[in-house]
Amino acid sequence: MSEPISLMSARIIAVANQKGGVGKTTTAINLSAALVASGARVLLVDLDPQGNASTGLGILPAQRKLTSYDLLMDEAPVSKTVLKTATEGLFICPANADLASADMELVSNEKRSFLLHDALRGPDLADLALDFVLIDCPPSLSLLTVNALVAAHAVLVPLQSEFFALEGLSQLMLTIREVRQTANPGLRIEGVLLTMADSRNRLSQQVEADARRTLGDLVFNTVVPRNVRVSEAPSYAMAVIDYDPASRGAEAYRALAAELLARHPLKNETRIEA
Repeated sequence: MSEPISLMSARIIAVANQKGGVGKTTTAINLSAALVASGARVLLVDLDPQGNASTGLGILPAQRKLTSYDLLMDEAPVSKTVLKTATEGLFICPANADLASADMELVSNEKRSFLLHDALRGPDLADLALDFVLIDCPPSLSLLTVNALVAAHAVLVPLQSEFFALEGLSQLMLTIREVRQTANPGLRIEGVLLTMADSRNRLSQQVEADARRTLGDLVFNTVVPRNVRVSEAPSYAMAVIDYDPASRGAEAYRALAAELLARHPLKNETRIEA
């Protein structure tokens, strides 16, 4: 069974949706940066074999000496995998293509679903004085995603404003329910985030209305618009709030961070330099 974190007070949030192209990695990067801009200290764990979160924060392949693969498969100390980013207070456990074989390799491991859970509860993260750990999950309901759900306090679900958006949620909800019943009874849904919305588009408006009617308070007040600046920022290895602070995308992720911080105020008043 999953026990509460005792060695650090960070809230662990898995950013998950088994459907690709919904803004999952974009949300993980930009929410992390927006939380840091609000005074938080954040670790982003890249659990996607594509490694896009790592690339989007400027971590070159040659810098990824130890990755989340080593964290899971070789039980490398999490502090040995953590790298600083260009943004002070934002750290990353990077990923690379090695993770693509992790599902097959984990099958025979008795602790296969708890490896990330145990890694994030070790003593070697305490000095980072983290407020949040965000986990960027792969676009599938694999053992990697299950590891994230077992490790997390909550799940943030990016939901693209398109016709079949709500239908794709059912399998994820079933997986979350199963993880609650078998491994992590404290797992909660932090919220559903509507992404890539176009306020001028009647379909986007209808999807938002359907989501709020169906899911109620689970849907964040913040809606992330379709915004070219959000798309451009990763090519410069920057979060959108640094790339174009005045853009609508930057405003949205700052608003999302504010919603999250209203629920989970910062506790680490004394910061420890890493």
